[in-house]
Amino acid sequence: MQDPCCSNIKTIKIKIMHQSNSDRRKFLKNASLLSGMYLLSGLQNKVRSETITPIKTKPINSNRIKFAVINIDHPHIYGMTDAIKRGGGELVALYAKQPDLAAAFLKLYPEAKLAKSEAEILEDSAIQLVLSSGIPDERAPLGIRVMKHGKDYLTDKPGIITLEQLAAVKKAQQETKQIYSIMYSERFENKATEKASKLVAAGAIGQVIQTVNLAPHRINNGVGKTGLAIRPDWFWDKKRFGGILTDIGSHQFDQYLHFTNSTEADVLMSQVGNVHHPDKPLFEDFGDVMLSGNGGTGYIRVDWFTPDGLDTWGDGRLTILGTDGFIEVRKNTDIASGLKGGNHLYMANKTEMVHIDCNNEVLPFGPLLVDDVLNRTETAMSQKHCFLATELALKAQKAAKTLKFKK
Repeated sequence: MQDPCCSNIKTIKIKIMHQSNSDRRKFLKNASLLSGMYLLSGLQNKVRSETITPIKTKPINSNRIKFAVINIDHPHIYGMTDAIKRGGGELVALYAKQPDLAAAFLKLYPEAKLAKSEAEILEDSAIQLVLSSGIPDERAPLGIRVMKHGKDYLTDKPGIITLEQLAAVKKAQQETKQIYSIMYSERFENKATEKASKLVAAGAIGQVIQTVNLAPHRINNGVGKTGLAIRPDWFWDKKRFGGILTDIGSHQFDQYLHFTNSTEADVLMSQVGNVHHPDKPLFEDFGDVMLSGNGGTGYIRVDWFTPDGLDTWGDGRLTILGTDGFIEVRKNTDIASGLKGGNHLYMANKTEMVHIDCNNEVLPFGPLLVDDVLNRTETAMSQKHCFLATELALKAQKAAKTLKFKK
């Protein structure tokens, strides 16, 4: 039986004798495209495509712990709240300084009581966990107050913006034995990254050698509940957000440590710059880092240059190189394949090439953190890992060379 691709090429060749030079050029273009399709047809047949089947999980009681929210300057608080509710947390109170932000939050979570002050929540002995997405430089001081009131704490990233804050948080945590957790959502809240964790743990690509994290972001981002269409003044001030490596870089340091299983690491190189926003002199829009640890090496690039034409806030990618294969996670979009949405995972190893649609993967962070609050365990993330990821980000930020391009 004749291959349909070859049949199409034959038909085009017959017609070419009666065509102009312009038509010949069209023919060459079409023939080249068809021959490429023909050569790739065998390869495509070898790529296994899989969609994760939804798993019926055991229902979790909705009142396993009581939790509250203090300060909601960034809409990441919505994803954080949903994660704890998935774990069986009962949201009981909110305190926010801005009436408009409080009204929007309570519209979505009407079960929360609006507290008159931070102290009202801190002094409520029934509340076991406090969440916050306040202004970055205010998150660590709040966390210390929370722990000293006998409560665990989950903060948005960056959870700590200076080495001095880190030292103070560590001291308070050691004294109180409370949990100080940071929502590294590019791992904890991304389903394809969660699937990558399972594959790496199962040895699907052998021993991990290196991770490469590319994490572009969009400044004016109205995508979904987590976006900010208009950035507040603190967003542009490095003293308030800590710098680009401290801020959006913290996600990437977490993933590097996690996938390489590194418990020690050094920053080999780091650089930052404000290359395109001269009207915002305290801002940074680009940074990158090279890392070496006792479990593998890493490269990180972060930026604020997602173009308006992209269908999401950032084409985040994670590549994990192993001794027996590699994994690439396309976190939010996949423009090359035309597949819509995010949570796409590609893997090649000794036995197969596979694409996995991970949109039905179950996210375990929320339930695990609730377990930890109840059982005084570290199943969601160890305290050492949480602090080390932030420490590396802070050290990289402090040591970073400032980029200065020639105009």
